[in-house]
Amino acid sequence: MTLLYTLVVLIAVAAGAVAGWFLRKQTAAKLASGAEAKAERLLKEAKVKEQELLLQAREKAIALIDKAKVDEEALKKDLRAEKQRLEQRETLFDKKLLEFEENQTKLQEKLKQVEGVKGEIENLKVRELKKLEEISGLSREKATAELMRLVEEQAHDQLASRLRKLEETNQEEFERKARNIVSTTIQRIATSHAADITTTVVPIPSDEIKGRIIGKEGRNIKTVERLTGVDVIVDETPGIITVSGFSPIRRQVAKRALDKLISDGRIHPARIEEAVEEARHDLAVDIKKAGEDTLYEMGIAGLDPKLVQILGRLKYRTSYGQNVLVHSMEVGWLAALLAEELGADVAVCKKGGLLHDIGKTIDQDVKGAHPQLGYELMKKFNLPEEIAYMAIAHHEDNPKTLEGIIVKVADAISGSRPGARRESAEEYLKRLEDLEKIATSFQGVEKAYAIQAGRELRVFVTPEKIDDLAAYELAKNVARRVEAEMQYPGEIKVNVIRETRVVEYAR
Repeated sequence: MTLLYTLVVLIAVAAGAVAGWFLRKQTAAKLASGAEAKAERLLKEAKVKEQELLLQAREKAIALIDKAKVDEEALKKDLRAEKQRLEQRETLFDKKLLEFEENQTKLQEKLKQVEGVKGEIENLKVRELKKLEEISGLSREKATAELMRLVEEQAHDQLASRLRKLEETNQEEFERKARNIVSTTIQRIATSHAADITTTVVPIPSDEIKGRIIGKEGRNIKTVERLTGVDVIVDETPGIITVSGFSPIRRQVAKRALDKLISDGRIHPARIEEAVEEARHDLAVDIKKAGEDTLYEMGIAGLDPKLVQILGRLKYRTSYGQNVLVHSMEVGWLAALLAEELGADVAVCKKGGLLHDIGKTIDQDVKGAHPQLGYELMKKFNLPEEIAYMAIAHHEDNPKTLEGIIVKVADAISGSRPGARRESAEEYLKRLEDLEKIATSFQGVEKAYAIQAGRELRVFVTPEKIDDLAAYELAKNVARRVEAEMQYPGEIKVNVIRETRVVEYAR
């Protein structure tokens, strides 16, 4: 029964499978027939579209070809026109080139003609010069020299007059401006017209004190001289003792020591040593104070204390009777005010003017001139080159900087103002004599006179030997010679006088 049932089930399953296969085959056949129809339809549509696209592409290609042909024709037309223009230009250039070559040929021919004419002219000149030389009996060089001589004689007076006029005009203008600047500067400085002079005379109250200063067998005075390095002169002059020495500092130490001894009344070698030491200490303090007071009054700061003390030593140094410290202060003020007027560096001029004579503090102890010693001293204390240069600049003929010129001028103003300096009668007469000797050493000078205390030199010349132009040159040469050979404060005016006098008597 079970077997039968199983068999029935297997038969049923097989029958179902066969039925399903046939059903699937029929369904697949139907589906296949529908897909083929659809594919055929899509293929036909694709072919139709292909035909349409081919037609459109063919039309576009034909249109592009037509457009390209049109562009090609236009380009060919432009090229033909450009070619025609180039051909015309080439033809024109060839024509111009031919004309240029023809003109060049003509110019070369004319140049040859000009060269020929020039040669003929030169030959004519040579022949004319030979004829002129034969007629005049002079060579070309001699004739030129004679002509120049005649022209010079004719224009000599005019040239001299013109030179004098220019010189006077410029000199008047320069003097007016310089006088204005200098007068304005001097008016702004209030200093005495006579500087203090350091004295070496010691007053004593009585002859009894004089004898005590001399001491037994002169031992006191010898002690003073040994300790101070000066000579103490005790003569018949009542009421004074003279201290003589090369160094002003030593003279001042001796003077102070003698003043202390006279005031104290005890005069013996031991007390003299104490008085000299006290005088040196007091003098050192006074020197330092003088330097500090000077810087305070001038409004200058930043200097080394040792340099300040060296500056104070100028208080006890004189030059031609003028106190050097007062002179240095004047130069500093004058230089600063002149720098303001001229637009120069005021600080450099003030400090350089104050320190320009600093070398005079050591020139008696160290070998060398005070300008170079002052320059080296300022460089030693690390002062700038433009300030240190002032020590040299005020003794140079042509300082290198404007500030150097200003300090040189300020130094001359301070030294040459009334009452500033003095000189002995012998030196004064020698300076006048040297001025006159320099003037009379030139050819054509008849007489020479130094007048106005040596501020003016009048030179009289022989009119037959010195003409107006030569007189003009003579004045310059004399002035240069005076500048080169003499030392003097301020300036000296050289006045050359050429005078012709004709005298006749009516009888």
